[in-house]
Amino acid sequence: MRWALVKVCLAVTAMVVIAFAVPLGLVIKEMARDRAFSDAERQAATIGPTLTITTDREELTRAVLSTEPGGRGRLAVHVPAAEQDGERLEIGERRATRQDLETVRKSGRAAIAEVPGGSALLQPTALGSGGIAVVEVFVPENEVSNGVGTAWLVLAGVGIALIVGSVAVADRLGVRMVQPAQRLAGAAQDLGEGRLGTRVPEEGPTELRSAAVAFNSMADQVVQLLANERELAADLSHRLRTPLTVLRLNAASLGEGPAAEQTRAAVEQLEREVDTIIRTAREQRPQTQGGQPGAGAGCDASEVIRERMGFWSALAEDEGRTVRLAGVDRTVRIPVARPELAAALDALLGNVFRHTPEGTAFAVDVHHSGDAVIVLVSDAGPGIPDPESALARGASGRNGAGSEVGSTGLGLDIVRRVAESTGGDLRIGRSVLGGTEVRIWIGLDGGPAERARRGHRVGRRNGRRGPRGVRGRNTEFRGAPGAGPHL
Repeated sequence: MRWALVKVCLAVTAMVVIAFAVPLGLVIKEMARDRAFSDAERQAATIGPTLTITTDREELTRAVLSTEPGGRGRLAVHVPAAEQDGERLEIGERRATRQDLETVRKSGRAAIAEVPGGSALLQPTALGSGGIAVVEVFVPENEVSNGVGTAWLVLAGVGIALIVGSVAVADRLGVRMVQPAQRLAGAAQDLGEGRLGTRVPEEGPTELRSAAVAFNSMADQVVQLLANERELAADLSHRLRTPLTVLRLNAASLGEGPAAEQTRAAVEQLEREVDTIIRTAREQRPQTQGGQPGAGAGCDASEVIRERMGFWSALAEDEGRTVRLAGVDRTVRIPVARPELAAALDALLGNVFRHTPEGTAFAVDVHHSGDAVIVLVSDAGPGIPDPESALARGASGRNGAGSEVGSTGLGLDIVRRVAESTGGDLRIGRSVLGGTEVRIWIGLDGGPAERARRGHRVGRRNGRRGPRGVRGRNTEFRGAPGAGPHL
């Protein structure tokens, strides 16, 4: 489109330049010719008064030499023979043919004759005796075309400048039209490749701005649809995993017997089927690249953590686990959607119940500063022998005793994605309770996780002072019978 517009503008401007410059150049050439012969007529007229008075050779010779063309040898006077007793009188150099002279004398009208090196103006002039003499003025070719070449060069320069200027303007207009179209095409390709954060600047001509607005609206709808799908997958994990955990715990308390074994086997089979469904759903989900995941979403981390801990505390009470919750006494806004954070917490707390013996204590601590939020989930279990393998997506987990535990391997990967979507990260280490500590850095400004870690070194040191974590911000509850959770 850009080059097509340039070519059209070049063709139109060239046609306009030719249409105006060529006639104008011809007019200038004609004007220069007329000017040269007008000067010649004026010079020929200067000898007329002398011819009306006398035809004496000496007098006419002095009169001819006194003129500018006569002094340069360009003026000649031709007096017919009848006026000179049968002899022609010619003063100066004759260049025109005698036939041209006779034609002018008989017609009584001036004429221009082509002669070698230029043209000759033949001007008839009346004599005092009543005869007709012919005054010949030679006009060289360079005087006829004087200034014409310069005029043509000026016209050519103006024409070239107009063409270059029009091409430059057309190119700029083409860029203004083509660049938004190219950005729109590139954004469509990026969106097709899965970079759902791609947007198009709404600029350029009105039509392209409308197309950009429509594209951005479509991309927002696609992101919203995928976000709904992602939330649905997380909700499926939330809704199915938690009841399955309860069923598994209840099945464990049924004792021995065929019915109990069948119930436990059915629960395990159901867990495997649910794991397969969740794994398949997450593996088929398109990956969003280039944008900020969860852009525009957010929730109160304290509220979500209190809600989920309220659920898990009931299970902790059944298993005799001591639970501690700290740092959730104030609102902590994070750029993570509520279902995402709830799924991450359920994954971590579900791992605690799945991979630690009954009666093992665990704690959840929240540390907040200006640019990041740190969530610590720690337990007093046997710990994780190989944290790197545990963070590998799709790896099956092992409990502290080393026995194989059925898992999709997506629990910690879900948590890691939540942290990295905000510029944070996920780390596994040894907790102050003696078991595993999972640290989630959630960035509040989308910056690197290292910046958040530097800003929270003091908080990390405070978190190691004792089982109560940050002083003055702890809320403890125990799973003792009849006590219930105290959030």
